[in-house]
Amino acid sequence: MSAAGDTTANATAAAPEKALAGRPMNGKRRGLVAGVLTAFLIVGIAYGTWWHFIGRFSESTEDAYVVGNIVQVTPQVPGVVVAIAADDTEFVKAGQPLIELDKAESRLALDGAEAQLARAVREVRNLMASTAGLEATVTQRRTELAKTKQDLARREGAASGAVSAEEIQHARDALAGSQAALDAAEQALTSHRTLIDRTTVESHPSVLAAAARVRDVYLALARTTLPAPVSGYVAKRNVQVGQRVAPGAALMTVVPLEQAWVDANFKERQLTALRIGQPAKVTADIYGNEVEYHGRVAGFSAGTGGAFALLPPQNASGNWIKIVQRVPVRIALDPAELAAHPLQLGLSMQVEVDTHQRDGERLPKTERTQPANQTAAFNAADAQAAQRVAAIIAANSAAPANGGSKAAGQP
Repeated sequence: MSAAGDTTANATAAAPEKALAGRPMNGKRRGLVAGVLTAFLIVGIAYGTWWHFIGRFSESTEDAYVVGNIVQVTPQVPGVVVAIAADDTEFVKAGQPLIELDKAESRLALDGAEAQLARAVREVRNLMASTAGLEATVTQRRTELAKTKQDLARREGAASGAVSAEEIQHARDALAGSQAALDAAEQALTSHRTLIDRTTVESHPSVLAAAARVRDVYLALARTTLPAPVSGYVAKRNVQVGQRVAPGAALMTVVPLEQAWVDANFKERQLTALRIGQPAKVTADIYGNEVEYHGRVAGFSAGTGGAFALLPPQNASGNWIKIVQRVPVRIALDPAELAAHPLQLGLSMQVEVDTHQRDGERLPKTERTQPANQTAAFNAADAQAAQRVAAIIAANSAAPANGGSKAAGQP
C-alpha cells in the first residue's frame, strides 16, 4: 500500500507540469522572444553594414609611439670646455651658442696664419713689380749687344792695317759678352714670368695657399663655439665645465619636437591594405580622445623590429614557435595640430588608418628631391672666413697714400 500510494502522489504532482508544458505560449512570452530575436537581427544588420562600409576599410593598432629626431651636439675640434649655455629641459633656437671651448691656441694659430698671408701678398706684389726692372735689363742688354755689333763691324770694315788684330779680337770678345749678358737677362725674365704668368695677386698660388691656411685656422677658431643645429629642447647633457673633449664626442642632444611623428607597429596581415598617403586618425594617451590628430601614412620600415635588433632572432635553431611579427609604419602628423598639442618622444598613441584608397604599390620606389633635414647654423663661419681673407689681401695689396716714402705710423 505504501509503494502504491507514493506512485499515485507523484503522478498527481506531475500532472500540472505536463499540462503547462502542453499549453501554447501566451502573448507575453511570445513578445519577449520576438523582441530578443529582433534585437539580435538589428545588431547583426548594423554590424554587417558597419563592416561593409567602414570596418573592412580600417586598420588600427595601439602599439604606436611618438618618435622624432635626436640631434647630437658634437665638437669638430678638440678643446677644454669653459662655458655651457644650456641645460636639460631648456628650449634653444637654431644657431644659439650651447658650449664654449678654450680659444687661446686657436687665436695664436690664426694670428700666425694671417701674418703669413700678408707676407705672401707682399711677396707676390714684389714679384710683379720686379718684372718691369727685368724687362728694362733685357732692353739694356739688347742695346749693348747692338752697340758691340756695330763696333765690331766698324773695326772689321776698316782699311787693312788701320785697326790692330788685338783690337778686333777685343771687339769680338765684347760682342760675345754682350750676347751672353742678353741671354742671361732674357732667361731671368722668362724664369720670373713663370712665377706670375696669368695670375693676379688674389689668384697667385702662394696667396691661395696662405689664404686656405687662414680659412682653416679661422674655422677652427669659430668651431670652438658649438651652436644648436636646430631649434628644440636640450636633453642628455653629459658634459661638464673643465672637461677636455675630442671631436665627435656626444656632449648633449637637441630634440625638435615640432618634427615628431608616430611609428605605428602593425601586424603582418594588416599591411596588405596599407598604402602611402592614406589618412590616419591618431589619439594620444596624454590627451585622451578629446584631442585627435589627423595624420597620414608616410612610409614603411624595410623590415620588422626584430630584423634590426641588436641580437636578431635565430629561428633556424632549437624549438620554434610562430610569433606574429610587426612592422613599423611611419605616420606623419599635421604640424599645426602638433604645435597646438605638443607631444614628447616615447608617448603611447592609438592609430586608425582609413584604407579606402588602395591604389598604387604597397612599397613604391620614390626618390626624395629635397633634403630630409638640414641646418644653416654652421654657414656663417665660412662667409666670415672669406671676408677676413679678402680684407687681409686688400690691406696688403694697396700702396700707401703717401707713395710709401714714409713708414706707417710716422708723421
